[in-house]
Amino acid sequence: MSSCSSRALTILSTVFGACGLLLVGVAVSTDYWLLMEEGIVLQQNQSMEVKMALHSGLWRVCFVAGTENGRCVASEYFTEPEIEITTENTANILKMVRTATPFPMVSLLFVFTAFVISNIGHIRPQRTILAFVSGIFFILSGLSLVVGLVLYISSINDEVMNRPREPEQFFNYRYGWSFAFAASSFLLKEGAGVMSVYLFMKRYAEEEMYRPHPALYRPRLSECSDYSGQFLHPETWPPPKRGRSDSRASSDISIQINQTPPVNIHLVLKTERWAEREREREKEGSGEVEELSRIER
Repeated sequence: MSSCSSRALTILSTVFGACGLLLVGVAVSTDYWLLMEEGIVLQQNQSMEVKMALHSGLWRVCFVAGTENGRCVASEYFTEPEIEITTENTANILKMVRTATPFPMVSLLFVFTAFVISNIGHIRPQRTILAFVSGIFFILSGLSLVVGLVLYISSINDEVMNRPREPEQFFNYRYGWSFAFAASSFLLKEGAGVMSVYLFMKRYAEEEMYRPHPALYRPRLSECSDYSGQFLHPETWPPPKRGRSDSRASSDISIQINQTPPVNIHLVLKTERWAEREREREKEGSGEVEELSRIER
């Protein structure tokens, strides 16, 4: 179930990231962000005569009615293009929307970087940090784009509100499909970012679950004896000593220690203490025998 959910998150984050990159790329490269038309109202038959109509994007303005009909002019950010516009407010709108252009470009750069890092992370899932980094870039790309959209809308609304109201003139504007693509791209990129971060959390949790505990491959030395490390490393064991005149129990224990490695350190320590006590008892017993012999004499 966990692998299935991770696979689903991988597929969804890839699809959302690819769609977000495609939509914001199309939005930035096309010129249907804003559609405007101006004209006059004829009092005789209450009809409207269109004097100028255009659609504009981040880089170009195209006229579809009026004296400049069929002409497309690049948006000059440092010099004014030589075009004839009926009112000053329309020209101001085209100037103000240029302030929002850098943010969609930064968003496009961020989402491209996030998409590349995300695909590398899917190819090499053991590098879990790549999913987290791609999620952060997806989220930053969406935030940069939404800042640009807010500035774009606010600049248009400010100029429309300052426009003089004249009954014989009309002015209409609406947002085009390029703007809708950019807004949809914001939702897709935020979704891809959230899923990438959640995928990082899933992979990190799975690694921690299947990672062996350090105590299994790094045994902890006991601090109660100076000889604990000696029993854990067979290459450091001393060679068996021969010709040692001890009791039968102590000799059996020493032979067992020298031949087979101990399983439990505490058990070995207990057997050593028991052997020492047996030696002390034998010494005490031999001392009592000597004293009795002296008394009898």
